[in-house]
Amino acid sequence: MNKLLILAVVAVAALFLALEISPHRTGPVCPGMVQVTEIHTIQGSGAVSPLVGKTVTVSAVVVGDFQGKERLNGFFLQEEDRDADSNPRTSEGIFVYDPGDQTDVEVGDLVCVTGTVTEYKGLTEIKASQVVVLGRAPLPQPAQVSLPLTEENALESVEGMRVVFPQRLTVTDVYTLGRYGEVTLSSGRLFAPTEVATPGAKAQAVMRLNALNRVILDDGSSTQDPDPILYPFPGLSAVNTLRDGDAIQRLQGVITYAYGSYMVEPTATPEFLFLNPRPSAPASVGGTLRVASFNVENYFDGDGCGGGFPTARGAVNLREFERQRDKLVKALVGLHADVIGLAEIENDGFGPTSAINNLVSGMNAAAPIGTSYDYIRLSVDRVGTDQITCAIVYRTQTVAPVGKAVFLTAGLPEMNRPPLAQTFVQKETGAKFTVVVNHFKSKSPRGAYGADADQGDGQGAWNHNRTEAAKALISWIATDPTGSNDPDVLIIGDLNSYTREDPITTLTSAGYTDLVSRFADGPTYTYVYKGAAGCLDHALASTSLVRQVTGAAVWHIDADEPPVLGYETAYKSADQVVSLYRNDPYRSSDHDPLVVGLDLK
Repeated sequence: MNKLLILAVVAVAALFLALEISPHRTGPVCPGMVQVTEIHTIQGSGAVSPLVGKTVTVSAVVVGDFQGKERLNGFFLQEEDRDADSNPRTSEGIFVYDPGDQTDVEVGDLVCVTGTVTEYKGLTEIKASQVVVLGRAPLPQPAQVSLPLTEENALESVEGMRVVFPQRLTVTDVYTLGRYGEVTLSSGRLFAPTEVATPGAKAQAVMRLNALNRVILDDGSSTQDPDPILYPFPGLSAVNTLRDGDAIQRLQGVITYAYGSYMVEPTATPEFLFLNPRPSAPASVGGTLRVASFNVENYFDGDGCGGGFPTARGAVNLREFERQRDKLVKALVGLHADVIGLAEIENDGFGPTSAINNLVSGMNAAAPIGTSYDYIRLSVDRVGTDQITCAIVYRTQTVAPVGKAVFLTAGLPEMNRPPLAQTFVQKETGAKFTVVVNHFKSKSPRGAYGADADQGDGQGAWNHNRTEAAKALISWIATDPTGSNDPDVLIIGDLNSYTREDPITTLTSAGYTDLVSRFADGPTYTYVYKGAAGCLDHALASTSLVRQVTGAAVWHIDADEPPVLGYETAYKSADQVVSLYRNDPYRSSDHDPLVVGLDLK
């Protein structure tokens, strides 16, 4: 009897060995009693499968169904809990690429898949040649994942698996929401390293932590320019937005990888929390006078007569231009400012067909009764050589220009737009102050070399150029270029530098006070780049003026909004051209405007 038992055990063991089926595997077996390879063996403990190019058969549970060419052309499989190994670095899940939809599957199906192991843009997958549904099985328990991750490739060990994020996650980037249906999430809001840390080692540490503290929520589709745009439910529109600073709780899905990033494909409807509602007006800054700064993102008006599109930048046709103009007018009038410094407006003079004349005409048409605007004119056709320039708009009821406007060219590093200075008098009090509007060189690395190349310290390219521009600005202002004989000076504009970077600290070391930082409760921002927020736009007051400042605030109408809600019509269906646009100030630009309150003496 004992001999018979031994023979039986040996026979069963031999059968398992022949099939390479683990003895603990139970339930239905694949047709034909083929060899079954466990998923963790296919995944291995590295980024690339050790079985690439091999034909394998797996038997596992469907944990994510994204079949169909309009989705992901496949589904995700995961080993049943009892079949998982004990190695935490090997994933128990895998994506099955099944473009022909050979067999319709559902979440919870136990299936047998035969196919070739491949690596597609960093994702280990099985290209299926046969899919057979064996029955139903309990879903494996989801892995608990939290941000920030402990290491750069921590999600590789759960690639293809069910996961749940038990924490509340912050929406930190919606830049690609319209193009690819993606939302970047993080634990808390991410800030540009040099917004919150000094350049160098401290900023690099923030950079590394930021990289560990993000994951992309995908929409379960590889379609570009989706229609509808899934998030937020029931779909993105001009009146149903999703903003950076909103949140999501208990996110559930499966982990995948594409184009250099780990993603979550949702298996349950994401629950968004709208914690960052659109502000209807700028925060109160007090005072009897308001000064604003606004980058208007390439405002070009064609030939000024309704034609001449496309231009070098901005709108590509008259329809887009009118949409751009309407949004910017709403924002500019909504600032309720007495003086507004503009950056990134077309450098085409000051005549009746100029961009600045067109914009101010629109402001006057939309302004409330008793309010009218004008703009500062210079005796030149162009200010500097760039396609874009700075400009100044003012409310005629409250302020008047004193003397002529002047701009700096001598001693200014190349590729910075010339600073524009104008002294104003407040009509009610007779007090004077000077506004200097700036637009420093961008961080784009194109053409940068030597000291202007990206030094890896968090400040990006052209930092040396911007710092020299700040020094030139300080020296120029010290000469009293407008002849005001008044020390009250307000530097405003897009300085293309975050708060802790050299150009800003150069200005503050010279005695100017960064007003947004002074009045903000913690770090703030006017721009979001790759999910990291920070202040590129600034207002800095001279020593005498800072005592007369009553407040400063950023009006967050643009940087938090999906770009697809802007004026552009490209990459949108006919319905979306209508549904994603509204004549309101939101996403009128890519920068947020800021406002300063003054009580001049």
